[in-house]
Amino acid sequence: MFLHLGGDVIVPKKDIIAILDIRSKSSAVTKEFLEIASDEGFIVNISKPGNEKTYVITNNEIYLSPISCTTLKKRALASYQI
Repeated sequence: MFLHLGGDVIVPKKDIIAILDIRSKSSAVTKEFLEIASDEGFIVNISKPGNEKTYVITNNEIYLSPISCTTLKKRALASYQI
């Protein structure tokens, strides 16, 4: 299954490590982690500047998404039947 993170970005759910609220980056450890990830080119911003609500950590990249944690969680837990 896949999860739509916003814009044109869809990632396999099996690759998602964490979905975190952008406000949690006020922690010193989280701030340092994101700075290092940014310096090494792992952060992909898929929202307009200043509109980031969530960061999604995957196996390969960290996405800054304009979609809230709650909405992403609902999407991730939804099971679609065809």
